[in-house]
Amino acid sequence: MTTSSENPLANSLNQVLADSYALMALTHLAHWNVEGQGFFALHTAFQTQYEELFTAIDEIAERIRALDEYAIGGLGKFAATAGMEEFVSPLSQEEYVRRLIAGNEKLLADLARARDLAGEANDAESQDLMIGRITLHQKTVWMLKSFLKG
Repeated sequence: MTTSSENPLANSLNQVLADSYALMALTHLAHWNVEGQGFFALHTAFQTQYEELFTAIDEIAERIRALDEYAIGGLGKFAATAGMEEFVSPLSQEEYVRRLIAGNEKLLADLARARDLAGEANDAESQDLMIGRITLHQKTVWMLKSFLKG
């Protein structure tokens, strides 16, 4: 993690922010470039996912500000902080899905850390936000893994 606050919860939330931004960009890339028989279903699913992440990014950043801390920003800072493996198109449908599963699972681990830190800080609002994000990303992973079983 390359955030710089003295507040561990704010640092953890900034990690989640960076992960979410990176995953949004990767999901958008997959949306643009997916091809094949499952194109329409994946193109639509990826759009739903990146649009939801775009909305979530704002909520996470505003939560950081509500804690009187500063949200990180900039593509380079997000990429360095997220540390997610980028991919280059073209990939098979299955490989896009596998890469997005990995990104969601990395984000889930960082969401759980932020949730736990929020609990330790008695910050129910941040904890609630993280629980909601965890629920959504667990569902996303389930859906992506279900595609691979087809």
